[in-house]
Amino acid sequence: MTTSSPGTDDRRPGERGDLLDPRCPTRQLLSRIGTKWTSMTVKVLAGEAPGELRFAELRRRVPGISQKMLSVTLHSLVRDGLVERRVEPTVPPAVHYRLTELGLSLEVPLSALRIWAEKHMPEIDRHNRLADAASPTDESPDTDRAAGIDETAGRRLEGAG
Repeated sequence: MTTSSPGTDDRRPGERGDLLDPRCPTRQLLSRIGTKWTSMTVKVLAGEAPGELRFAELRRRVPGISQKMLSVTLHSLVRDGLVERRVEPTVPPAVHYRLTELGLSLEVPLSALRIWAEKHMPEIDRHNRLADAASPTDESPDTDRAAGIDETAGRRLEGAG
């Protein structure tokens, strides 16, 4: 993995970037494909592969997504080459979506992540319940400082206590 100085882009095409750098293209891509709406949209389209779905049917199959959010999600997926958009010249136009080969390849890691989440959700829920029971209900960012903990270093402040 390479790193670059702030304000410069020393990478050659195809060279890996620094995931911790907000300007890293890989980080930006992970931000786009790591949303719940992307995961659900890819899952539904993968279930139809190699077929396609119209916008309204896709929206029915992704519970809770708004028309605008589905539109934004599909636009991003089309732009990234993960989804193909086909428009029939009817009145009104019929718009169809299907995963590309690249999009189908994304279903494998997203599926693995969903399987991991389903397997570990009871444990995560247990940790959340324990954390909720152990912490005050009105927790503010100043709680750590008041307790003498430097949140940036994760250690007690000198003279605190």
